[in-house]
Amino acid sequence: MKKIFQYILALSVIFVVGCDKDDFAETNSNPSELSSADTRFQVTKTIEQMYNNDYTIWFYNNFDYIYPWSQITTAAYGDGNTELMVEMDNYETQETYPTFFANIRDIRARIDALPEEEKVSHKAIRAMTFPIAIHTFMSNTDLEGSLVYSEGAMAPYTTPPLITPVYDNQEKLFNTWLDELDAAIPDLLSENQIDMGSQDLIYGGDYTKWAKFANLLKLRIAARLVNKDRARAISIVEEVVNSPAGYMENLDDDFIYQRSIKYYGTGNTQQPGIGAKNLIDFMVANKDPRTRVLFDKNDFNGEVVQAFIDAGKELPPYVEQYVVLDADGNFSGWSGPGEPWVRYFGVPLAPDAKFVPENDIYFSQGIRNRISVNGVEKQYTSTSNFSERLTRTGYSHTYPTKPGGRLIQLKDNYPPLNVIFGSSAETNLYLAEFKLLGANLPEDAQEYFNKGVELSVRRMDLLAKDHRYPYYEEDPVYQDGTLAAAGATMLRESEITELLSQPAYDLSTDGLEKVYIQQMINHAATPGDTWTTVRRSGIPKAGSSVLPREPFLAGGVELTVPRRFKINEPLESSKNYANEKAALEEQGITPGTNDPEILNTQRYWFDMENPQYGAGPKN
Repeated sequence: MKKIFQYILALSVIFVVGCDKDDFAETNSNPSELSSADTRFQVTKTIEQMYNNDYTIWFYNNFDYIYPWSQITTAAYGDGNTELMVEMDNYETQETYPTFFANIRDIRARIDALPEEEKVSHKAIRAMTFPIAIHTFMSNTDLEGSLVYSEGAMAPYTTPPLITPVYDNQEKLFNTWLDELDAAIPDLLSENQIDMGSQDLIYGGDYTKWAKFANLLKLRIAARLVNKDRARAISIVEEVVNSPAGYMENLDDDFIYQRSIKYYGTGNTQQPGIGAKNLIDFMVANKDPRTRVLFDKNDFNGEVVQAFIDAGKELPPYVEQYVVLDADGNFSGWSGPGEPWVRYFGVPLAPDAKFVPENDIYFSQGIRNRISVNGVEKQYTSTSNFSERLTRTGYSHTYPTKPGGRLIQLKDNYPPLNVIFGSSAETNLYLAEFKLLGANLPEDAQEYFNKGVELSVRRMDLLAKDHRYPYYEEDPVYQDGTLAAAGATMLRESEITELLSQPAYDLSTDGLEKVYIQQMINHAATPGDTWTTVRRSGIPKAGSSVLPREPFLAGGVELTVPRRFKINEPLESSKNYANEKAALEEQGITPGTNDPEILNTQRYWFDMENPQYGAGPKN
């Protein structure tokens, strides 16, 4: 029985890492008989596989760990943090085996086996597979460190089949990826290539845009090297700016993933936390339009406010401060910034904050924000959760009305989910960062910064429009047309100019910190890179006059926050046990522990020289 189990295990490992050579021969046609249609279809499937495990990645990785640790949200849905926020358990990464990387290897092998004249016309399609793979693996190494890459999915092409691949450390991964991207970019710019057309789900067959995406991946590697090898990081950035491919400069260059018109993301709620008070206060104070995309409006529209007045119920003070009453004591409008800004409020993040009586206005909403009218009871939310509309689109929205009031809903005709995998905003914000660090770039840092922020605002606004955000065109609860229009969350053209005129967007002081803050805000609308930005930048910075970090105090003691994810103990029964164990030992990783102290001090290679949380940037 034991031998049977070992045999099954061996077959399983072969399947995970690649596929059996005999099976490969059966299921794959002779490369010399390859049709361009077959190749295009394979690439389409590979692009589709770039985004997977989205439910667990958002539910666990981002909303349980990364966003709370980065001080974007709380770790608890509808509640504040506890001391358990720094203890991690379940998480997920993008699935690269058994199919994703094996399919990429197959595409390359089939093209490599073509007659020379056909191979030349397939150079760009082959080159596409490198940024496709690197984007996906890079998101995984941020969480897991060393990965199987250079020897991954090689079983069908080796004799005997390679089923015990080595793990590449991060230094080797970054070097390998830079070499692969440098080789891919000229091929993506080649002439007379097979047309991908609509089977290129991202750029419709425009290989030049794939080359720009490859350059963005080079910038991401440079960003990860900024405190490890700054001279090399700067050199990479200068290469990108001088590349014949160019770099992402406008919204049309953005990599927007869309699986299909009927893919709405997961059908299950991912339970995002409440927005961080310091972050929301910062964004609202500057009237940053992205506030309205990243966070939900609270429930306190004019009708709900009036219902509280009628019921003699106390309003949350942060709501009440902006309520304007008429001579009869009834709601007549808003003071201060007005709609929609008066609808966005965050909560303190320290676990101790939950035990401060004055903070009941945040953490006892289930009691304080409940009213009953004619036997109908409703509870209202006065703070802003992170917007789940960013991560899934297939669910309805019920607008808040008074108890017994109208039923107003946004439902049906759900739009497809769009996911930002890379953008011109991200590119320009990297260029602003590296210009401040001394890179020889043609524009000044403020120009790159302004362009990056503007593109970030416009991209998020388009995302809100495409995802049918509930308040995008108006707030339908208001029966007064002026208030309904004021409550719309769509971008007003003057808002970008006004935003960039604020002191928090002037790089003449605290420039690097301000750039990193904008990178973090921009990445918050994407499934990855947020935590990497926070780890390498030390923001939010403790004591900052721009966006201060809030100490995670529990029992008066600041909690230690992990800097890597827990890595499970390798199984001795694994066929690849020796390589798994060696990878952990090389990295100095203690497996199987979720001790925050260990997860903070045992850092991955790229993170070793980065500043501690709250320390601010290394200039």
